Amino acid sequence: MAKVNVTLDSAGITLAGHLYIPEQSADGPRPAIVVSHPASGVKEQAAGLYASNLAEKGFVTLTFDAAYQGESGGEPRGLEDPAHRVEDIKAAVSYLTTRPEVDAERIGALGICASGGYVLSATGSDHRVKAAATVSGVDVARLFRLGPDGAQDPAVFQGMLDAAAHARTVAARGEKPDTLPLFPETIEQARELGGEYGAEGFEYYCTPRGQHPRSAKAFDWTSIDKLAAFDAFAPVPLIGQRPLLFILGTRAITAWMGLEAFQKAVGPKKIHWIEGASHVALYDKEQYVGPAVEQLTDFFTESLA
Repeated sequence: MAKVNVTLDSAGITLAGHLYIPEQSADGPRPAIVVSHPASGVKEQAAGLYASNLAEKGFVTLTFDAAYQGESGGEPRGLEDPAHRVEDIKAAVSYLTTRPEVDAERIGALGICASGGYVLSATGSDHRVKAAATVSGVDVARLFRLGPDGAQDPAVFQGMLDAAAHARTVAARGEKPDTLPLFPETIEQARELGGEYGAEGFEYYCTPRGQHPRSAKAFDWTSIDKLAAFDAFAPVPLIGQRPLLFILGTRAITAWMGLEAFQKAVGPKKIHWIEGASHVALYDKEQYVGPAVEQLTDFFTESLA
C-alpha cells in the first residue's frame, strides 16, 4: 500500500490529505472511500487507521484534515464549522473523481464520530456518494446541545451560547477572544465531568494512546453558535435507496444518535453492533477495529460493486 501526501481545495481553503493506494494490481480503476475524522481529530489518528486498513482490502482511500484544523488552511484555527465540514467531504469526493486510480462511479464515504453525522449530511446532498457508513457516528450538534447521553441540562448549552456571543463581541472590538477548551487538565477531572466517556476521550487525545500534536485541544467559540442550528440527520431521507451501514459499540453512551439516524433512513440500511466496544474504543482498539473493518469491507465491496 502506498500513502501519498495530497492537497485539495474546499471552497477556497486548501486541505491536507493522505491518499492510500492498494499495492495489488487491478484490472482498471478501483472503488474509493472518503474517510473523515472525528471532531478535534486529525487524519493521522482514527481516520488514517481505517483508511489504511481499507486500502489493504483493495479500496483507494482518502483522509484529510478538516478546514481550520490540522495541516489544512483556514482561519480562525480550531473552528468546527459544520457546513464547511460537509463541504470538505464533498471536496474530497471531487478530488477522487480526478484520480486515474479511482472509478468515479464507485465512491463511498465513511465517517467516524462527528464525521458520521457529516458524512450522512454530505451523502444526502451529493449523489456522487454511492454508499455511506459510520463508526461511532454522532451528530456533534446534538452532542453539544444534549450531551453524549442525551440528558444534559439545556442550561449548559445556553451558557455556551452566552460565551460564544461574548467571544464575537470581543473580536469585534479588535481583541483576541478566549477559546473553548475541549479537555480538562487530568484524566480524573475528565472522568468527574464526563464519566467513562470523558475519561476515554481524554486518554485517546491527551495521552500516548492516541494523541497527535496537531489534533485540536480547543475550539474557536464561534463553533458553538454554528453548531447550534445544525442538524446532521435532517438530510438522511434524501439518501434514498443508497445503502447505509451504522457500526456501533454495545457500550457506547452515544449509540442513541446512531439509532436515530438509522430510523430516519428510508433505503437499504444495517446496524452492526460491536460487542463490548465503547464509543472511543472503536477509534483504535484492534479487538474492535478489526471486526469493524471486516464489516466495512463487506459493505463497500457489495455496495460499490
